[in-house]
Amino acid sequence: MTEKKRIVSGMRPTGALHLGNYHGALENWISMQDTYDCFFFIADWHALTSNYENPGDIPAYTRQMIIDWLSAGLSPEKSTLFVQSHIKEHAELFLLLSMITPTPWLERNPTYKDQIDQLQSKDLSTFGFLGYPVLQAADIIIYKALGVPVGIDQVPHIEITREIARRFNYLYGNVFPEPDAILTKMAKILGTDRRKMSKSYNNAIYLSDSPEAIMKTVSQMITDPQRARRSDPGNPDVCNVFEFHKIYSDTSLISTVNEECRRAKIGCVDCKKLMAKNLIEALDPIREKNLYFNDHPEIVDDILAAGEKKAGRVARDTLTEVRAAIRL
Repeated sequence: MTEKKRIVSGMRPTGALHLGNYHGALENWISMQDTYDCFFFIADWHALTSNYENPGDIPAYTRQMIIDWLSAGLSPEKSTLFVQSHIKEHAELFLLLSMITPTPWLERNPTYKDQIDQLQSKDLSTFGFLGYPVLQAADIIIYKALGVPVGIDQVPHIEITREIARRFNYLYGNVFPEPDAILTKMAKILGTDRRKMSKSYNNAIYLSDSPEAIMKTVSQMITDPQRARRSDPGNPDVCNVFEFHKIYSDTSLISTVNEECRRAKIGCVDCKKLMAKNLIEALDPIREKNLYFNDHPEIVDDILAAGEKKAGRVARDTLTEVRAAIRL
């Protein structure tokens, strides 16, 4: 029997998960569980890199994230699920890797520059923020992962991890494999205002939303901006609601909406109601499981404890090799 290739990935806990999170990453993780040996972690230390002044929400967000993961379909029987900060070896390896990582590698990181520009209201002039790719590298290589599922925009992150692993191996001996980026299909799904779906933009639909909340949010979605009246022909190609139809409606309805919108036979209000109905039906199983796990916290605790036991065992074995290689 062929051993499964191990992959590792994580998410920062910043609140309830929305459809952008689901289609951008979580859906792919779920589909990979039968093919790979999956380690998925909640990156609570990473959340501190930009939210170090307000850490009080992180524990609740961490709890919400694991419940959203389980509700969406991540299985503790198929994947190892754990909280980053509960495996202290991540921090030790981060410290050791920081000793050998050249500062220019971190300063040229494109995400570092972009975040500095985008988050000018926050003071990000910290070692933790500059050095987060080193912690990210530790998160990955401590499990000797051979792959990391990412979108094309995140490939530079994995390249830094590969460079750090390569440098460690050059200095101390061959301990770490160089993980490959596993490019995953990223469904295009925007927020209700056609910007990137984000909690901070208040334009998100959440996996745990009630049917009433979904209906209200969908009713506020931007459609074809050129369609001022019900009698005006619309253009589904520029309508955000139609993009959701492509994901959540069946082929027949997609075709009908496409044709009738262009001929002004259906209005935006009716179009939204049709899409919202299908979206609610699709999310109902997730919402019901979300309620179940919230009502049974002991099950969530047991799942995390089992995942942390397995992850901790692997991490400790790796650190034993690392210390021997450095001769500590």
